[in-house]
Amino acid sequence: MKARRGAPIWIAWKVRGRLLGDPEVRRILRAALRHGQKPELGLSVVFLGDAALARLHRRWLSDGSRTDVITFDLSDAHSQAGELYVSATCARRVARERGVEPRRELALYLVHGALHLCGFDDHAPRARARMRRAETTVLRALGFPDDPLPHP
Repeated sequence: MKARRGAPIWIAWKVRGRLLGDPEVRRILRAALRHGQKPELGLSVVFLGDAALARLHRRWLSDGSRTDVITFDLSDAHSQAGELYVSATCARRVARERGVEPRRELALYLVHGALHLCGFDDHAPRARARMRRAETTVLRALGFPDDPLPHP
């Protein structure tokens, strides 16, 4: 019998220059979902540019500022599902500013978004510290180096 790999993960790139291949995106998300104890969560992931993500941010969260990732929990009584909208443009820009690999920055956004869908939060200081520890644990397990300048 073949081992179950988890729920499906659909990926769409609406921006040029993929920083990660689709198999690696799936591997990152599955690791984060396992850590968050929701490996059965089905996901759709859309990679966008800053402007497109800012429009979504304004439309759905009433905040027109640029952001790195937005999550939507679509779970109901019958299924567990979520959507991630991720700015690959932001990952490139922030990686350059912080002196880290763009692939690692994008992986962080994927892990962060998946952890939000698993119930992690980052608004209060204690919750934010828990989120940062979980991000570091998942990224280390995937072989990514620690961030030399931790995100606030």
